[in-house]
Amino acid sequence: MASKQIRTSKSGPKDIEPAVHYRVEVLSHAAHLWQVTMTIAVPATKQVLRMPVWIPGSYLVREFSKHLQSLQCSQGGRPVSLSQTDKAAWLVNCDSEKPLEVRYQVYAFDRSVRTAFLDDARGFFNATSLCLMAHGQTEMPHALEVTRSPGMQGWQVATGLEPQRVGADGFGLYMAANYDDLADCPVEMGSFWSGQFIACGVPHRFIVSGALPSFNGEQLLRDVQKICETQICFWHAPGALPAKGIAKHVPFGRYVFMLHCVDEGYGGLEHRNSTALIANRRDLPRNDEAGAEGYTTLLGLISHEYFHTWNVKRLRPVQFARYDYTQENYTDLLWFFEGFTSYYDDLLLRRAGLIDDATYLKLLGKTINQVAQTPGRLVQSVAQASWDAWIKYYRPDENTPNLTVSYYTKGALVALCLDLKLRAEGKTTLDVVMRAVWERCDGGPMTQADLLAALRACSGRSWAGEIQAWVHSTRELPLKALLTGHGVEVQEESASLAQRLGIRSEDVGGAVKIKMVLSGGAAQAAGMMAGDEWLGVSVAVGRSEASEWRLSKLEDLSLLVGAQKRFQALVSRDKRLLRLTVTLPARAWTWRLTGPNRTPEQWPAL
Repeated sequence: MASKQIRTSKSGPKDIEPAVHYRVEVLSHAAHLWQVTMTIAVPATKQVLRMPVWIPGSYLVREFSKHLQSLQCSQGGRPVSLSQTDKAAWLVNCDSEKPLEVRYQVYAFDRSVRTAFLDDARGFFNATSLCLMAHGQTEMPHALEVTRSPGMQGWQVATGLEPQRVGADGFGLYMAANYDDLADCPVEMGSFWSGQFIACGVPHRFIVSGALPSFNGEQLLRDVQKICETQICFWHAPGALPAKGIAKHVPFGRYVFMLHCVDEGYGGLEHRNSTALIANRRDLPRNDEAGAEGYTTLLGLISHEYFHTWNVKRLRPVQFARYDYTQENYTDLLWFFEGFTSYYDDLLLRRAGLIDDATYLKLLGKTINQVAQTPGRLVQSVAQASWDAWIKYYRPDENTPNLTVSYYTKGALVALCLDLKLRAEGKTTLDVVMRAVWERCDGGPMTQADLLAALRACSGRSWAGEIQAWVHSTRELPLKALLTGHGVEVQEESASLAQRLGIRSEDVGGAVKIKMVLSGGAAQAAGMMAGDEWLGVSVAVGRSEASEWRLSKLEDLSLLVGAQKRFQALVSRDKRLLRLTVTLPARAWTWRLTGPNRTPEQWPAL
């Protein structure tokens, strides 16, 4: 498949004159500095320039302006005065009859998918990290010129932007309809692997940087093609795979996956016709074996970000109809956009035949247990957690699990409950409801009222009560009853030591470092605190004797205390040594899900 030549984009617009033109080049690989030259064709007399403070899809103010330096403005070769008005804005006093040239540098050494990066092997950036906004010009056409600089021999460029004058290696001039389109198309540069496939008539390109020689690109293309075809048909041609004429309904003309492989890392960020991904290189499929266990995790990430192409990039909160890049953009619907996407990412892997029933139920059980082991689920609703993403989910600390719940995981379980209950009533499914929401909102901004209206239209009754109970309150979800009602067996298994204790820890330097203490757990009752170093245990062996042992790994605790449910923990807190009495709970359980095997065609009946 990689050898098949296909055209991955339509010809770019030829006659559009951009209002804003950016030229991006490398200033220094070693110093990780991009040089940006921004030209505004017709500036305002008091032209405001502003750097975004966040990037859509990642709900945290990241202060991208902190990496900007050496800002200078000129017209006709002469300097123009400018003044900074706040942390991310500048005012330029200029002549509106002459183009304004703005030159500056951006430090780029963040390996994540959210910002920008540059070294001697790779370049990557989102426009929100590199491209200043010109106030009053953001709705007009923008051009991005990516130039080849010294030290970039053998490099290529990949992006979802529309090419206008671009060479075979991807360097050249690209166009965007406005700043939003520019901001939604990250750029990847380097000596990367590249493959292509067609999914339901739509060209797709997959590029991989940082892979090992054992990487099996052909398998990756085959598997990702199945994901794409399954999802396109989910939205536009249910029951048909592949479907003729479906490409005209797909909301993008081409798609680009950009995967950067590292030793340790995981994440993705969705865009309108592309996605930026980061994953462990050992999780790629390999030529020497069927595939690492982590490959399923990678496929789940790919499935998640691709599903976002419909659910959050087109269907999106009404508050995101137009992004405000200068401040937080609030919505209480991330449980739908992230949570429902998290429900479907693994389910569609199953429908695509890439995992079996046992693997799918294992993944589902993992999500259920993650939520059950989060005390914050009883403190904050998933709707409120969506609203507070800016200050809680994206700014975690040692108390985060006690304060809030993930709108990814609990949102996925809300979707599961809706789907199972809809199917139990026999009139419709969540699949049908999702497509109904798409049609109702014309693939655009939506509200919770649109979801409720689609649920009513498809099922014949109101679901306001369920949404109130499952989304806007902290009541437990009826998972067990719904799962067993569909033939899934729920088995209870003994929880791990960390779960029984109510801690999250890591083994560091011959001691157990306590990172988090969960509300209501045995560790909290004993007086343990985040930051404690657990050094040893003391177990009574008689009325006046104790057996004392060094504890270097948490997994050794059961060996040291045996059947004892009560023991003393020796901990170091700010260099003070303390003895804390710990009482393990008699029982603590996690769920394991099993069920009858089904074919991919039968699986939706779940």
